[in-house]
Amino acid sequence: MGGASSGVAGRVRVRVPATSANLGPGFDSFGLALGLYDEVEVALTASGLTVDVTGADAVAQDETHLVVRAIRAAFDVLGRPQPGLALRCVNRIPHGRGLGSSAAAIVAGIIAAAALAEADGPASGAGGAGWMLRLADELEGHPDNVAAALVGGFTVAWSDAHGADCLRVEPFEQVRPVVFVPTLRQSTEASRGALPERVPLADAARTLGRAALLALAMSAAEPAAADTRATTLLRATEDFLHQPYRLPATAATGELVGRLRAMGIAATLSGSGPSVLALAVGGQQATVAAGAVTGEFTVLPLSVDRGGAQVLTVDRNG
Repeated sequence: MGGASSGVAGRVRVRVPATSANLGPGFDSFGLALGLYDEVEVALTASGLTVDVTGADAVAQDETHLVVRAIRAAFDVLGRPQPGLALRCVNRIPHGRGLGSSAAAIVAGIIAAAALAEADGPASGAGGAGWMLRLADELEGHPDNVAAALVGGFTVAWSDAHGADCLRVEPFEQVRPVVFVPTLRQSTEASRGALPERVPLADAARTLGRAALLALAMSAAEPAAADTRATTLLRATEDFLHQPYRLPATAATGELVGRLRAMGIAATLSGSGPSVLALAVGGQQATVAAGAVTGEFTVLPLSVDRGGAQVLTVDRNG
């Protein structure tokens, strides 16, 4: 299969979107791809490893780098020899802010390796991602962010005995995500530590109903006027399963979520936080949402990414 099988030639450049997981009630299952991107260029070499990173966050520049780990894992799955690697990474997704930076790195490595090996792309699986999603889920530990990063749009992801899979939905055209990024970083592991082992049955039932409503409300096929859609999204993003336990640990984030929701704007933790995601409906509500922030947050009005991870250029002859 060209240079990838020899392990000494080939170059690829890929782009992967940021993602927001959960969206309130869709704990560990819902994901939304956002128009903010990391780019990675991978060149195969005869031996060795170099990692050049552009971006504000310090990351490992050795074999523990997530892109490198994902490339190695993908070549193992594909039965290809391990090459030397030269990486150039442009990181725009903030780390430790609940915007899927680790998922983006994992997906970037997998699709780069697949492109160089001429393997099937993200659309090869029944759920839209196939082996790539299964491997990304194994590396990440949960499928919500990696599913949205792979296929774009709004995704529902799950894992079973056969591995991870997902269903992609085209979000309605008027949705305008606004992300509020604090300077504070927070690890997913630390945030999960705040969650109880058991929750009341009533809270679980209410969250399940909201999750079902949100899946319908996000669908492009569900017609609704803008004000009706906004009201539905506000109700649908209520969560009783994880946010009540996470928000007290980040006072500014909790206050912003409450303020936005009091204004009628569907706002949630982005993933495990501490960033906030507002699902505004139309440009006017997005402008109102962006104006609600204090100086503690960077405001990112974003589009929905509808294409997922992309191979921008590939040269298998190096």
